[in-house]
Amino acid sequence: MSDTKPTPAYSTKQISHLRGLAQSLSPVVMVGNNGLTEKVLNEIEVSLKAHELIKIKIFGDDRTARIQMLEEICEKTNATAVHHIGKQLVIYRATEKSKIVLPK
Repeated sequence: MSDTKPTPAYSTKQISHLRGLAQSLSPVVMVGNNGLTEKVLNEIEVSLKAHELIKIKIFGDDRTARIQMLEEICEKTNATAVHHIGKQLVIYRATEKSKIVLPK
């Protein structure tokens, strides 16, 4: 899906900053009963390119499956997991001309 560059490690302060920014976001991608299809992964990729920080809503009550989906999404899109609470996931991937300024 994306480049195979390693995902940079972010500090606790940076993750906390991203969580704060994500609070006002609405989910831009919904994962339904079919799970992580190529279309869903493509939509996540497009959203990451446009927004860098996105919220994803996963329908389904299996917490373990949601955690696995988060790991798979991050692996396939080279994104960083920022937050996972309930059925909502927040992921981040900086672009070359990053819009989000992270604290040092």
